[in-house]
Amino acid sequence: MSTEPLPAVPAATPEVVEIERALTRITYLSTRARQHERLMALAGVPLDRAAVALLRQVADSEPLRPGELAQRLGVEASHVTRTVQQLQRSGHVTRVPDPDDRRAQRIELTDAGREAVHRVRDAGARGMQLALGEWKPEELRQLATLFHRMVDDFLAYAVEDEPGPQPGESVSSGRAV
Repeated sequence: MSTEPLPAVPAATPEVVEIERALTRITYLSTRARQHERLMALAGVPLDRAAVALLRQVADSEPLRPGELAQRLGVEASHVTRTVQQLQRSGHVTRVPDPDDRRAQRIELTDAGREAVHRVRDAGARGMQLALGEWKPEELRQLATLFHRMVDDFLAYAVEDEPGPQPGESVSSGRAV
């Protein structure tokens, strides 16, 4: 993490303040341990939050080197190493040679890993369907469009803000991660 001061930005508008408050609330609700346990019970997938986050990331962009996973998840490489070992033991991921550098390995989902991600996402979507069941289809489309736009803008800002190589760029350090 950078300790450099943030660039000067204008004060947040009342609308942005309300969006930040709503995101804080939804983040809190969705990351509570009890919510995770409920989701895992519905999905029939007995994995902790770190393991599920890693599986979801690999499913969205597999296969990745452990260092790339750590960067994308915003955690230390040692956390990814432990979680990958746990997921290997449970049969959800496997290590495969990196086609660009045979000394390195990438993490890939197994059939069991793909099934676990599918079940977790399905259980989450069903819960969201219940919560948003009274919304009109047009409202849901608009929300989905705006959410994707917001995430894309957050990612673009984060990429511009972070020094060094970004996801997808190669690192020429010679080290296999």
